[in-house]
Amino acid sequence: MADNSVHVLVVEDEQEIRELMALHLLRQGYKVTECPSAEEAINELNRDSGYQVFVLDWMLPGMSGVDIIGKIKAKNPESSVLMVTAKTEPQDVVEGLEKGADDYIAKPFHPSVFIARVKSLLRRAQHKNSKAPDESEYSMGGLRMNFKTYEISFKNEPLHLTPSEFKLLGSLVQNEGCVLTREQLIENIQGEGINVVGRTIDTHVFGLRKKLGEWGDRIETIRGVGYRVKVDLA
Repeated sequence: MADNSVHVLVVEDEQEIRELMALHLLRQGYKVTECPSAEEAINELNRDSGYQVFVLDWMLPGMSGVDIIGKIKAKNPESSVLMVTAKTEPQDVVEGLEKGADDYIAKPFHPSVFIARVKSLLRRAQHKNSKAPDESEYSMGGLRMNFKTYEISFKNEPLHLTPSEFKLLGSLVQNEGCVLTREQLIENIQGEGINVVGRTIDTHVFGLRKKLGEWGDRIETIRGVGYRVKVDLA
């Protein structure tokens, strides 16, 4: 179904790839603007702040794509940034995510996966914007979490999580569809009485998956980077 209210800015210096992404976005009914460089993208951003999604290549002539994420988020704090790049080493992915990218996809990519990631980011933004201000409850696939009472259940069966496990799962579900690095997860769950370092995150995720049963399969490992909760791509 066409959605003419969605405007996407595609920043990619390789014309063939840029036009391919634009074509598939246009087929979804989105409005698309193309830029071959980060500098032109900044100029476009200053002219029009109504973009919902920014698709950024990393390696651009002059300024790199990752260097303008901060400018995008400052101007469009509610927008989503999808990195589409050949720089897929874990340290590169971590850098992009920690600078503010919401997701990434590796080159070469399949167009259907590219569109699915864009739709996932749009759904997440819509879900976030439609929540009540207190955002005290979360429900997905039979899992229910109450962030005020710290109660959690799956298919109406109560679950018993440690404080660290609850905070970790809370961080993931509140950012469903987007990758969180181990460093981001540590920052999110660290607090009074909770001290988390390094590979402790992996131990917590292992424990969570066991306690969550079939729902635990939604917690996806991004090798060398971190974790995310998968959302339905349909």
